[in-house]
Amino acid sequence: MAINYEKLMSHRPAPVEVNYTQRDSMFYALSIGIGMDLADPGQLKYVYEKNLVAFPAMASVLGWTMRTKEENELFGIDPKMVVAADQRIVIHKQLKPEGRLVSQARTREVIDKGPGGGAIVQSARELTDAAGEKVATIEGSIFVRNHGGFGGKVTTTPEPPKVPEGEPDKVCDLPTAPNIALVYRLNGDVNPLHADPEHAKRVGFSGPILHGLANYGIAAHAIVRTVADYDASRFESMEARFVKPFFPGETLRTEMWIRGNEVFFRCRVVGRDEIVLNNGLARIRS
Repeated sequence: MAINYEKLMSHRPAPVEVNYTQRDSMFYALSIGIGMDLADPGQLKYVYEKNLVAFPAMASVLGWTMRTKEENELFGIDPKMVVAADQRIVIHKQLKPEGRLVSQARTREVIDKGPGGGAIVQSARELTDAAGEKVATIEGSIFVRNHGGFGGKVTTTPEPPKVPEGEPDKVCDLPTAPNIALVYRLNGDVNPLHADPEHAKRVGFSGPILHGLANYGIAAHAIVRTVADYDASRFESMEARFVKPFFPGETLRTEMWIRGNEVFFRCRVVGRDEIVLNNGLARIRS
């Protein structure tokens, strides 16, 4: 299957109305492991309706829609070959625990890694409120294995943030439940790679892996917990690249280098010492 560059770049999906409730906000927080320590009031406020606060990384799932089978065929994308590549969120206005937003998506670019390589599809969407003001900008990429060589004009990606040398200033270990992927997928990403052991093995994994955006949300939890004292209003932006699979039930270790309002980070798996998120940069408001 060959990428159809022109159709991907010219596609302008209709705006999507997003109506979310307090229940949705609590569910998202639970789906990235917040609430595992109910003695921690910092976690409780994200999962309990009393004084409820929306966790900022929830913007990653608001207004997100999976491509249909027909769209994948039109664009030349085999969904079995798709994995998350990177993610960036910018929060312009603090998310409310419930509300109505409009999501407008577009394709930013499709990068051709050459014959035998992959393709990187970069997309973006804006979340706006009823007044038309931007609430969040979400940018992300998917890596489509074995789809390179379609004749794309762009063949390289911009240089990502570099994690500093030396020991991190802070480290935060967050465990995950064995069923976390089955919970997280109910946010909308129902790719069988994250649920079906037989499907996961068919596409080259030893078992179902956790969604890249779930890893991203756990890392955001670690940073908000460690650097912002669980204050969602201080979360300005965060970006990271997905480099290795993470399996449900493992513990994610987030290593942080704090440089003023910037937090450089990477995440590794405790026990097998593999980096799963890298080139991370979060900006925390004073």
